[in-house]
Amino acid sequence: MEHRQVDMTVQEQLEDLARNLRWAWHTPTRNLFRDLDPALWDRLGHNPVALLRRLDTARLEDPDVARRAAALLTDLRTHLTAGDRWYDGNGPTDRPLTAYFSAEFGITECLRIYAGGLGVLAGDHLKSATDLGVPLVAMGILYREGYFQQVLGSGGKQTERFEPADFDDLPLREVEGPEGVPLRVAAPFPGRHVLLRVWRADVGRVPLFLLDADLPENRAEDRALTARLYGGDEETRLSQELILGIGGYRALREMGIRPRSYHMNEGHSAFLGLDLVWDLMENESLELDAAIEAARHRCVFTTHTPVPAGHDRFAPDLMELYFTGVSRSMGIPLDTLLGLGRQDPDDEDEPFNMTVLALRLAEQVNGVSRLHGAVSREMWQPLWLDHEMDDVPIDFITNGVHLPSWVGERVGALYGVEPVDVGVDPRAPAPEPEALWRVHEELRGDLVERIRERTGVRLAPDVLTIAFARRFATYKRATLILGDVERLEALLNDRDRPVQLVFSGKAHPRDQGGKALIRQIAELSGTPAFRDRVVFVPGYDIDLARRLVQGADVWLNNPRRPLEASGTSGMKAAANGVLNVSILDGWWDEAWELAEAAGAAIGWAVGHGREALEEEEGDRADHRDLFRILEDHVVPAFYERDAAGLPRRWMAMMADAIRVVAPFFNTNRMVREYVERYMAAADQAMSAAG
Repeated sequence: MEHRQVDMTVQEQLEDLARNLRWAWHTPTRNLFRDLDPALWDRLGHNPVALLRRLDTARLEDPDVARRAAALLTDLRTHLTAGDRWYDGNGPTDRPLTAYFSAEFGITECLRIYAGGLGVLAGDHLKSATDLGVPLVAMGILYREGYFQQVLGSGGKQTERFEPADFDDLPLREVEGPEGVPLRVAAPFPGRHVLLRVWRADVGRVPLFLLDADLPENRAEDRALTARLYGGDEETRLSQELILGIGGYRALREMGIRPRSYHMNEGHSAFLGLDLVWDLMENESLELDAAIEAARHRCVFTTHTPVPAGHDRFAPDLMELYFTGVSRSMGIPLDTLLGLGRQDPDDEDEPFNMTVLALRLAEQVNGVSRLHGAVSREMWQPLWLDHEMDDVPIDFITNGVHLPSWVGERVGALYGVEPVDVGVDPRAPAPEPEALWRVHEELRGDLVERIRERTGVRLAPDVLTIAFARRFATYKRATLILGDVERLEALLNDRDRPVQLVFSGKAHPRDQGGKALIRQIAELSGTPAFRDRVVFVPGYDIDLARRLVQGADVWLNNPRRPLEASGTSGMKAAANGVLNVSILDGWWDEAWELAEAAGAAIGWAVGHGREALEEEEGDRADHRDLFRILEDHVVPAFYERDAAGLPRRWMAMMADAIRVVAPFFNTNRMVREYVERYMAAADQAMSAAG
């Protein structure tokens, strides 16, 4: 961003603010854009670039707009240039650069290049990196149609609508090469190269580069490769991961960016490790084994799922088609190359596994919670048969959430610190319970009103509200609470202590089981006994998620343990004072232990760590335990009021949830751990290797 401001018009100042995605979590800047035209802001999906292209320019003549724009632009420039961030006093003095690769990034609702928790986690990672001053660049794909728009038809049938984005309406700019012409990067494909355009989005200080194959120079079928996130068949998925890994590595090289280390967020980007090996063989004259070892020193890999379907596998004949030319260029046998992605390198019939490739090419590997680390060591122990289970080199760094993005402005103001840049100070006191309750009641009312606008369902603004919102994968058991309809009806329609349920989330287009769960909820919500007590809200995105984690009273999470690697939605809810009712899986297993050690009550644990039961028996046992908790503990605690009509015990739990969860389960802590434990180790290993 150029440091010109004296001669800038208000329009130009606003455009500079809109072009840096810091507005996605900087509340004063978001409020300025919203105030320019609230209805247009909502209609355009909270997109300031699109807003400014359509805004009545007379609105910019308001002196207050000019004053706010100038002050916020000054503040943004301070954020971009200030040298007193955490990293400046804690990171290596030569500021080695890390490249963070991910198939999706969830930064804001108008940039639809995310599907769910993995992408939102990646977006939160970048936001904390800029808050902390960590030297980072990021690489992803700019999907023209993004992830699908969810529409519910008759009977609750999910249909998918894909809408092409107008890139001119997004906070992006095309990257130019050294001669001032648009940069083009060639990715190797069978019998041809696919050209890639590179776009840049600025996430505070962090540049996010996004690859796009929709160019007239490419064949029609190649132009469509970057159309949809997680769309198409196995070959499309392989092509996208080749674009991300090899294309992304080469794009950085073409731009003159030479990171010291690479962070692979899930296995989708693991092909970057192959291109790094190839680069080391070509330019440092290393033999294959030495190049692999050198590459491993520079790579960090975060695995996110213990569910087998979450690990991409490709058939041997497809890999042979796509990588025969690559192996020939590298000067190594194809079987040797493909063996890097097989548990048994000598089994030519074994599919190529992207997670195996990442595990073989990264020295630092981690799961995303303590329990997930243990599950991952067990899952991948066959790669280290000479190791005892506990010695398998897979550690864990528990996920977090970017608090300024998810904590409501009115709740954050009660923390006792300003959470915009630094997160929550763990030494700060918890919010005063009565003030927190008053704010939360307003947020519940806001949520109920937004649900009415979206669905027509009239929930009550003063009724205990339980939310279940996440990806509708079957193992997450969205309908566990619906297992006994008569008992549920009695719970929800109690005259003195009613309850209402809010569901939201998307099922993958090919996940018929997940779609069936949505239909079950939608059908139930339409029956007389559950009308205005149960609602499914379609179109789950970052904006709706933000409203839910701020306005619900209870956050429900009941996956089959131990299949939830971490989960982050419950962290967002707890940081707003929302109480969790959750299976002891992923992050909640750790939070529950922290709360017990602190003598704090922050919610309720379902199942008590069960995972040995058969699937159906386990579902029945967890359903019984869930209803026992709701009937005997949750509902009584919410409706237990004092003479002033206040739920004192519930309010104290809300304050405890913030006090226990917010200081640890945030991405500022998470990013610091990656820097201190993994990036520093990679830097030291490279230095030792000379």
